[in-house]
Amino acid sequence: MLLESRSPAVDETVHLVRAAQQGDSDSFTQMFQIHYAGMLAVAYRLLGPGPDAEDACQDATITALGRIGELRDPTAVRPWLHAIVRNICLSILRSRRPVPVGVAGANLPASADDGPVASIERMAQRDWIWHGLKQLTPRTQTVAMLRYFSDNNSYEQIALLCGIPVGTVASRLSEARRRLAHILPSIQGERHDDIDALTTERHEEAGTILTAVANDVPLSQVERRWAKDMTMWWPSGRISTGLGSVFAVMQNNYGQGVTARLTGLVAGPGVTIWENTFLNPPDDPYHCPPGATWLLREKDGVVQEVRLLYAPPAGEPPTQRERPGPHPA
Repeated sequence: MLLESRSPAVDETVHLVRAAQQGDSDSFTQMFQIHYAGMLAVAYRLLGPGPDAEDACQDATITALGRIGELRDPTAVRPWLHAIVRNICLSILRSRRPVPVGVAGANLPASADDGPVASIERMAQRDWIWHGLKQLTPRTQTVAMLRYFSDNNSYEQIALLCGIPVGTVASRLSEARRRLAHILPSIQGERHDDIDALTTERHEEAGTILTAVANDVPLSQVERRWAKDMTMWWPSGRISTGLGSVFAVMQNNYGQGVTARLTGLVAGPGVTIWENTFLNPPDDPYHCPPGATWLLREKDGVVQEVRLLYAPPAGEPPTQRERPGPHPA
């Protein structure tokens, strides 16, 4: 039987994909450069020429970096990349609607493809990404972390968490995409910090605090890393001070049968993001929202400010409206 030989171009593609899957950032960069024009053409066909299409391709690149290990057939990398771009574009088209500040797609949650945390956690490239994020400005880094590594990640939700206009979120994300496109290839040969230790430490802390009341953990056992005058911004706009004010809310909730469970955490230099679900009592299933995202801002390893955003019930937009249960009356 005669076997058709593969072309040198196909062999090179296979080599680049397999090297990228082993954590070779240079190979991923070459692969991306080869296919970017085709990805952009897909975005242009669906969204039209302009910044939306370019942003979609940058989002797709970040997604592909996190999911490259899932590509079983290296020769299929071109349609695989095009499919990622297409899915992001279609999500934008389905969800586009006018918003008060005129930013298209501001209420669009990042698609599942925009949040490749599970894949990144299993791959060596994750440290490359975090090394790149650390070189962004703190404000730009924060919105990028929320957009790509949290569930409450629509432009409006990020705006509420950061206390900034939706238009500012859009401009900072655009800046983050442009910067990462230049930063990631330039740092491929540098030594990247391992985020495992920091993530493990912050994960343990978050889990302990969220379950402290239920487990009879005293405030003194967990407040070492928290400033005494830490500012807590509740979704209603209420401001309280110190971790003790958060404990008081948790004690009130627990007394009414509500508990919380940590579901996600992202740790970076100066910023930590918690995500949790609220478990309501059977006789009051809507006492608390489904969950919440916590944005912790730190200085020299000490938490100075926390902003809290509740996850809206299915079908409802994010809101700052006062809700019963998760905070003092």
